[in-house]
Amino acid sequence: MTVDHMANSVSGSMPASASDAQGEELAREPSIPILDARKVTRRFAGLLAVNNVSFHLDAGEILGLVGPNGAGKTTLINLVSGTLFPDSGEIVFQGKDITRLAPYRRARQGIGRTFQIMQPFPGLSVLDNVAVGALFGRGLGLPGLGPAREQARECLDFVGLGKFAGQRADELGGPSRKRLELAKALAMQPKVLLCDEVMSGLNLVEIEEVIDVIRKVRDQGISVLVIEHVLKAIKDLSDRLIVLHHGEKIADGRPELVLSDAAVVQAYLGKRRA
Repeated sequence: MTVDHMANSVSGSMPASASDAQGEELAREPSIPILDARKVTRRFAGLLAVNNVSFHLDAGEILGLVGPNGAGKTTLINLVSGTLFPDSGEIVFQGKDITRLAPYRRARQGIGRTFQIMQPFPGLSVLDNVAVGALFGRGLGLPGLGPAREQARECLDFVGLGKFAGQRADELGGPSRKRLELAKALAMQPKVLLCDEVMSGLNLVEIEEVIDVIRKVRDQGISVLVIEHVLKAIKDLSDRLIVLHHGEKIADGRPELVLSDAAVVQAYLGKRRA
């Protein structure tokens, strides 16, 4: 039974004031996060890369993940995507425990990602690089190369790479490879998109263009978790920020509040300038 149906049923058997109170209570109920990491920890030879970190991503949200170099950001993304498994803790996606699920199975359930180190399939065209994602994406992917290429063209147009469809992917420059990473991930029809520094190395104009693309991704109903070092960009883009430092979460909240927090300032600038 839906919330609206419940509210209608209640209003038929309660006085107006009680019905209003019930409606307000239902409206305040928190939604179930589409992605929920619960006390995840990961060690490398005794080094705590991620230490007891919990966070959630809501449906339709852009969540920024920031922190100094070595804070554990990419490790956390790898734990969510399945490239790594946590030593302890849980990863829950759409209410289901996926902690030990293989990466390809997570992708087929709707978790897509970009990579910080861009590695297009050598020798393949830009179009076919993206078609690979369409063939092996959510569900069982698209049946056949023809439909996969059609979807790939749509994704390339979406990120602004349509005119490069026939070019070899390994001939693209850095900024275009960033967009190619986005197109490949989007072709997999994700419900959650994990972006690992898709704006690094770009100039201000290119950063604004990528921000616009990510906002359009969210407008398509895809929740986004994005790692970024460009604080001005991530502040403007994100609905909420979480901050990692030495593998621990030290802040979580609205961007303007998080970036003015004393612990966050100290983590980025050091004690002398905090």
